[in-house]
Amino acid sequence: MSTRALRRLKGKQRGQEALDLGDLTLGDSPEEQAEAEEEQLDTANVSPASNKKSSSRKAKKSKAQKNFSNIYENLNPETELKRYFGARAVLGDQRPRQRNRQFHRSTWMTSPKDSWPRFSRPGISMTLLETKDGIHYFTFEHSRDYQQVQFKFLDAVESMDPNNIVALLQLNPYHIDSLLQLSDVCRIQEDQEMARDLIERALYSFECAFHPLFSLTSGTSRLDYLRPENRAFYLALYKHMMFLEKRGCPRTALEYCKLILSLDPDSDSLCMLLLIDFLAIRSREYQALLQLYQDWEEHRNLSQLPNFAFSTALCYFHLSQQDNVDPEESCRLRHKADQLLQNALIMFPGVLMPLLDLCTVQADATVTSHSFFGPKSQIGQLPALAELTGLYVGRTYTLWREAAVMLWLEETVKEVLRRADAKDPLVEDCQNKRKQRYQSAPRNIHRHVLLSEIKEATSTLPLEVTTQPVMGFDPLPPLDSMISYTRPRVGPSNESTFSLFFRSLLPNFNLQVSCMCQAR
Repeated sequence: MSTRALRRLKGKQRGQEALDLGDLTLGDSPEEQAEAEEEQLDTANVSPASNKKSSSRKAKKSKAQKNFSNIYENLNPETELKRYFGARAVLGDQRPRQRNRQFHRSTWMTSPKDSWPRFSRPGISMTLLETKDGIHYFTFEHSRDYQQVQFKFLDAVESMDPNNIVALLQLNPYHIDSLLQLSDVCRIQEDQEMARDLIERALYSFECAFHPLFSLTSGTSRLDYLRPENRAFYLALYKHMMFLEKRGCPRTALEYCKLILSLDPDSDSLCMLLLIDFLAIRSREYQALLQLYQDWEEHRNLSQLPNFAFSTALCYFHLSQQDNVDPEESCRLRHKADQLLQNALIMFPGVLMPLLDLCTVQADATVTSHSFFGPKSQIGQLPALAELTGLYVGRTYTLWREAAVMLWLEETVKEVLRRADAKDPLVEDCQNKRKQRYQSAPRNIHRHVLLSEIKEATSTLPLEVTTQPVMGFDPLPPLDSMISYTRPRVGPSNESTFSLFFRSLLPNFNLQVSCMCQAR
């Protein structure tokens, strides 16, 4: 009997107890699972005697949550590829052969492959910690057996021999950190297909452990990055997202970016706000990015990030160029774009010259010799601003190479120089703001820069970051981690549990040096 039919049979019991969705491990499509999750939420939040859906939950959604309510149907990259190339070109002769086909659980994030090892639960589960104001807080947990495998993995990492991780995966093919670490090894060796496959296998393992109430689509599920068991899920999502972007699926990558941000929007531990604008523009989701900016600017000061300052201007410019916009609206949008780009260049003058260099554009002598955009604007940048500037330029310079965009930039630079020469008050005001802010970047920005592997940004990292080992399965762990179990040590030791944990992740960990870093 299918689980859908089973739910219908159990429908009469809903007034007495919550619907048990624990049997939705095989056979249900993602659509059925989403329907079941909604039913479970309704049962858990309304009077048992009522069959009406609660409307109060919708009223409680904040503006920030609305930005995540559409993470849906676009998590599958094949959907995007089919739009570009057609279903036949994407699927080819991939019709499943029923005789040899393994039956896998239907999942949202990945499509299980018959080439994968047979799946058995590796010892990861998900627990609901609490529900508050319509938000569900979860955590992943490791069983005792899984903890033992984790200790063996750390031994393998310390050996510095990838073959030891391969041997561990042969015995435990769905151990998450081994999959993440080996994926990095394969990517460095330019085996992109294997690297991507290992990340997809990790995501599948995670999804099979989801709690019945955990939702990828509602924007109301949270995972605290402070818990080490949760961090691997973030990293698997991030690495999968970057593979999608490189495969030419920016819209799908955008949905994963929104998903990661929705899991911890307040802390944003992987700094998705430094990436979401690039993916939105690549996907031509200009209105969506402007809406996010409007909703979040008041409480997150997005305009103080170079990427949002320039990307919002670029969105208005592209909107003004669309064929379906009437001339009057086009002029309004272009004027808005001009003002925003002028403001961005005045606030962040250090962006211009590196951007032109990467675009292989030779700047006019009047620009290079001017004190506002000349070498002084680079040398005088504070460390955090240099980090943000390098990150934005290294990531998005391809967006500025278009001829029309470059011409617009050239015209705007001339206007900015005119305002600088005329002693526009905004120029001095922005200069004072740059001196007061951007003294040092928080730890989550360093973490994002390390994950991005953009050389223009990594070269600006402070010594306290570059002088300590960084592990791909847990880069720059938060200094206030919530540790649920620790790795046993042989022999007596006076080190604290805190120090033991970090030493287990980073063999050359120096507690005194790391404490110099800012908390995230």
